[in-house]
Amino acid sequence: MVRGMVKALKAGAEVDSWCTKCKLVLNHRIIAMVGTAPARVECSTCNSHHNFRARAPGDKAVASKSGSSRAGSSASPKTTSTRGPTKAQQVVLDRERTWEKSMIGRSPNDFRPYRTSELFDEGELVRHSKFGDGVVTRMLEGKKVEVLFKDEARTLAHGLTD
Repeated sequence: MVRGMVKALKAGAEVDSWCTKCKLVLNHRIIAMVGTAPARVECSTCNSHHNFRARAPGDKAVASKSGSSRAGSSASPKTTSTRGPTKAQQVVLDRERTWEKSMIGRSPNDFRPYRTSELFDEGELVRHSKFGDGVVTRMLEGKKVEVLFKDEARTLAHGLTD
């Protein structure tokens, strides 16, 4: 390869990208391109498909020596401080802390299996077959509840009759 030349990216090639499932910058296979930039990628670690992200959320783009920035970089304002978590990371940390506090000292017998036919109350512990253990955080309109799981809060149906 000639010095200074960069190999053009194409579908099927490998590229480093932020994995939305693994939450790390990992090796990905390009599965779709828009012009000369990767659009969709597949994680080589977990095999999930997602949009290409050159870096972790909240990380600043590193300017190249020529002064140009990578195509597709966002122009949204970022904080200049590199200390502490970003607002998005703080929301995730707060949610996980709330979930962990709800789970402290609970035994497996404290959880009720989730079924749409069951009625749940605020503060009740739920064991969902797909999402895992959660706590009912609010009652919503129309036979719905918000349940906080470790990864995120989800709206689930309850009290439905067959």
